[in-house]
Amino acid sequence: MPTITMKSGSSATNFSKIMMNTARIGRRFAAALTCNTFLVLLISLELLAWKSGAAALANCPSGCNCNDDTLVVVCEESRLDVLPIALNPSIQRLIIRNNKIKTIDSSMQFYAELQHLDLSQNQLVNIPIKSFAYQRKLQELHLNHNKLSSVTNNTFYGLNSLTVLNLKRNFLEELTNGVFATLPRLEELNLGQNRISRIEPRAFAGLSALRILYLDDNQLSSVPTLSFSLLGSLAELHVGLNAFSNLPDDAFAGLNRLTVLDLNGAGLFNISEYAFRGLPGLRSLNLLGNRLSVVPTHQISCLTRLEELYIGQNDFLDLESLSFKGLKNLKLLDITGAAQLERVEKGAFEDNINLETVLLANNKRLSIIEDCTFLGLPKLKHVSLRDNAILSLSENVFIGKELRHLDLTDNPIFCDCHLLWLQELLHDRSNFTQIQCASPEHLKDKYLRTLTADDLGCMLHDTRQQTIICITVVVCVATIAALVLILYRYRKSMQEKLKDYKWNKGRKNLEYHKPISTEEDCIVRGIHPSQYPAPPPHTPGLRPIPVTEL
Repeated sequence: MPTITMKSGSSATNFSKIMMNTARIGRRFAAALTCNTFLVLLISLELLAWKSGAAALANCPSGCNCNDDTLVVVCEESRLDVLPIALNPSIQRLIIRNNKIKTIDSSMQFYAELQHLDLSQNQLVNIPIKSFAYQRKLQELHLNHNKLSSVTNNTFYGLNSLTVLNLKRNFLEELTNGVFATLPRLEELNLGQNRISRIEPRAFAGLSALRILYLDDNQLSSVPTLSFSLLGSLAELHVGLNAFSNLPDDAFAGLNRLTVLDLNGAGLFNISEYAFRGLPGLRSLNLLGNRLSVVPTHQISCLTRLEELYIGQNDFLDLESLSFKGLKNLKLLDITGAAQLERVEKGAFEDNINLETVLLANNKRLSIIEDCTFLGLPKLKHVSLRDNAILSLSENVFIGKELRHLDLTDNPIFCDCHLLWLQELLHDRSNFTQIQCASPEHLKDKYLRTLTADDLGCMLHDTRQQTIICITVVVCVATIAALVLILYRYRKSMQEKLKDYKWNKGRKNLEYHKPISTEEDCIVRGIHPSQYPAPPPHTPGLRPIPVTEL
């Protein structure tokens, strides 16, 4: 029994150990299973979140378009009054335009990957300081068409990568020193259509990369020359629609790289002699819509590299010869809407040998374009004389085979034989605009292209015949002039010869009336002595009369 008991005890002990080991393994397996199950569950949730993206973590507002492939969110006219907080934090372009947002709140910090932010056409009244502290990658910020009245040097803190800032059409009144100093990479700044009347001297400090600046349609009374002098890289400057009235000497000093200068509607009455000095690379100048009474020929003559000039809607009466002297690289000249302009004189464009396009349109009093106005412009291709007061044009106005486009529509054209050259030209150049006759009455509203030489009242419409007649007339006139000149030059000698002729003729007449007294005289007169009648017989008592008494 003991043996059996001992064996039984040993077996029980072994069984007990086996059961304990089994239990231990089971507990470990269960623990492992539980842990693995948890991990699997966690991984599954993460995969689900990753796969669903914004669908699990983000909520696209009503009226918005959220694209997680392109990482673009567009909310236009969605009636949002606050920035949405539950968008995909990885979005790169956020466009919330034409809504009712009044301020930028802390929700902006969730979108650190933004590269483009458009909050235009909202109701933004202010921007809290450091609102963009987390937008280190933002390159474009559009805040135009809002109600911002001021910005400070902390407004744009954190925007180290910003290249475009649009603040157009707000209520800004002044620019303080260093207001944009935290934007070292800014290339384009739009401050147009505000109420800016004051710009401190160092307002643009730190904008060493700025290339385009809009300050148009503000309330500046003078050019902020000192402020501009800090913008050595500026290429385009738009300062029209202000109230300058006068441009002083060196108005744009320091802008050595400026290529475009827009002074459209700046209220200019006068431009000083050296106003544009220091702009050696200027390519485009806009003086449209000012109050200049004469073309500022001398003032712009220093802009030798100018290629485009817009100078319409001013008050000058005519374009005199060499009005644009010195502008040898000029390619486009726009003179539209000059209400007082009446005449373009010969040689007005004489110095502009590289002109390609001339726009002389919508000048309601312009009726005279003198002959040879466009002579010597071998590159001229486009001429617009639309909506002027032109009645007729001489054939000598346009000389050049390069002309591709001519617009004479909306002029009171008088169609007669003087326009036969133009009618023939219209047949050859299909790209010229249609020209309607305004008079005479029987040709009114008819197209010049469709008329014939007889319709235009041309008796001689053969150009070669006209040429021959003209040459003949010229030769005759020249011959007559030469004869008159010769007669005038030798008038004295001819008078003397004429006197001699009259005197000699008088002597011959006297000789002709002398009495015949000799036989030789008779012979000369053709009477032979034998034909003389015999003398009468001698009568006594009569004394013969001596010959000397006869």
